[in-house]
Amino acid sequence: GSNVPRMSSGIQIKPKTTVQKSKKSPLPCSPKPAIRPQPKPSDKLNPKTINPFGAHSRPPSAFAAIYAKGGIPCRLVHGSVKHRLQWECLPETVPFDPLLVTLAEGLKETKHPYTFVSKEGFKELLMVEGATEKAIPLLPRLVPALKAALAHSDDEVVGRGLDALVQLSAVVGPPLNDHLKHLLTNLSRRLMDKKFREKTTVALQKLEQYGGKVSCPDDYSVICTFEWNFA
Repeated sequence: GSNVPRMSSGIQIKPKTTVQKSKKSPLPCSPKPAIRPQPKPSDKLNPKTINPFGAHSRPPSAFAAIYAKGGIPCRLVHGSVKHRLQWECLPETVPFDPLLVTLAEGLKETKHPYTFVSKEGFKELLMVEGATEKAIPLLPRLVPALKAALAHSDDEVVGRGLDALVQLSAVVGPPLNDHLKHLLTNLSRRLMDKKFREKTTVALQKLEQYGGKVSCPDDYSVICTFEWNFA
């Protein structure tokens, strides 16, 4: 008679008592120099006062800064039906370290075009040949980025985080299991949220499909109880 969701493998998700809400050659691409507007003579006489609480005074995010400097070798191309990415260098020639991590960290962006570039770039980079071997060593740095996306207050960011987690699991398989304990609290909260219950359930099923039966020691004061299968 319990309402606690249970996966087929025995994963039991227990909520906390309180829920918190043109192709190019594969050559290195150099950023284009920024063109600065020429100051007007009146600017010296009447300097603009910067509002420390204004939007323009906020520094760009790390992802936006890297993108502006050309550190992400792909750009958004607006199509008549759908958008796509145009890679300035062949994706299979791009080092996963640090690009895949940078794209994962960009999943929590909320402004265009960073939202599309981070989501689609992460997906397409995981599709290149040899992605499994390249991504596995980066799991300790990828998982915190996905955790941040799953904990975000923006619904679209959470959705991108769930999609990216499933994509990563499909590529790396069981090696991701060792890192799931860092994500289970946020997954549990999303499972208890009506807006994300179905999507999170599907994500957990995919994690089980790609990673096999997983477990989490119950001394992590979080949400899961299952035991490791070493067979």
